Amino acid sequence: MAKIRFMKVKGTWREVADAARTTIRQDEGTKEPSSRWKKRILLAEHSPIRKLCFNWKWEDLPYWVSVHFVRHKYGIEHFVSTQRTDRTGEDRTAKTQDAPVVHECFANAQAVMFISRRRLCGQASPETRAAWRLVVDEIAKVEPELAECCVPECVYRGFCPEFRPCGFFGSPKYNELVERYRKI
Repeated sequence: MAKIRFMKVKGTWREVADAARTTIRQDEGTKEPSSRWKKRILLAEHSPIRKLCFNWKWEDLPYWVSVHFVRHKYGIEHFVSTQRTDRTGEDRTAKTQDAPVVHECFANAQAVMFISRRRLCGQASPETRAAWRLVVDEIAKVEPELAECCVPECVYRGFCPEFRPCGFFGSPKYNELVERYRKI
């Protein structure tokens, strides 16, 4: 099972609010944004939310799970430990798909929400969901409003767009999550 080291690296809600004020030609403010305001701007996905950036590192992440995450490329950077024979001293061709790697990421809030839509979906592999859940759980400790906006695609869209739905859409647990997601 992958482990995670998490740390928020840059951006404050005051900076997000000031950037939002810039877009509407207002002066910088002096008060901290409310929890309600944070949730509203996150749900609206206005560009200033990209000022909130996060850095985390998975350790012992199976290589094949890491591949699922490197497919995300907007608003996120990936740094994955090499398996090159000349660097590790181990024959790369002898490694299996579940060989552990270290995978570090740097992403903004909008990317975190987008990735959540894909990787919290019931169609994602259980291992990928578990690895992403570690990230969202760590984010919840420092930015609970953002964590509340990290939902599967069906919750975000209001329907399941998958060719083979997992059955979560319309379930009591789905309805509970939609209610929490929409609550401002």
